[in-house]
Amino acid sequence: MVKLDFAAIAEALDSEIVTCERLAGGDLAGASRLSLADGRLAVAKAGPRVPAEARMLGAIAETGAAAPSVLACGEDWMAMEWIAPDRDGERWAALGETLCTLHRPTGQPFGWLEDYAFGPVAIENAANEDWAQFWADRRLRCHLPFVERGLGQRIEKFSEKIAELLPANPPRSLLHGDLWGGNVIWSGGTAWLIDPASYHGHREVDFAMLTLFDHPPDSLFESCELEPGWRKRLAVYRLWPWLVHLRLFGGSYRNAVERELSTLGF
Repeated sequence: MVKLDFAAIAEALDSEIVTCERLAGGDLAGASRLSLADGRLAVAKAGPRVPAEARMLGAIAETGAAAPSVLACGEDWMAMEWIAPDRDGERWAALGETLCTLHRPTGQPFGWLEDYAFGPVAIENAANEDWAQFWADRRLRCHLPFVERGLGQRIEKFSEKIAELLPANPPRSLLHGDLWGGNVIWSGGTAWLIDPASYHGHREVDFAMLTLFDHPPDSLFESCELEPGWRKRLAVYRLWPWLVHLRLFGGSYRNAVERELSTLGF
């Protein structure tokens, strides 16, 4: 694990670091809150993929969606704005507003300029103009060498039919890419997005991820006016994060993968 370079961070922020407090949460990467001598608070992270995360946060902010500002970034660290969480306001309504802003259509190809990863699990982002093919190849078939043969055969059979369920060219949006409740900070009536794994794709991916561990109300989906058939596609999009969890955390997640495949008829 890469340690924070406090000297480099202090120099970049032009202020001495007074205290450093490890923040709770995050299975794969941690963060620390820094108190600076000039009175500011910042969040610092270190690791080989942190600069890529900083670029993703910048891309999210460019859409107008709420994301912490990146204050400074080095070869393997970044410092960003501290967002103080609170419990005020209507949380799901605020998240809906943030996602509607984030997901405004772009003209970008499906994918991202660089690959990413969740720990040891690669996230392949090479561009593809066919969204269904992108999902089959970059999010499903890529896991076949790492799962049990029988499960892999079911995934392959589904991948061969995926064009019957996913549109080839849905509206292209910037995605958060790892959107669950732990990666949202509610503060000041706004839903702020953190810890992204961004790329350009179908916005329904983010909504599907929200349903893995959280239970968003129907009002969230209604406020964002998703395309007809979106509920059936949730199972398609949940397959990928369940496969990631299977590889990261073990066989207890196999049932989730199989449940989605069964729901889809495979």
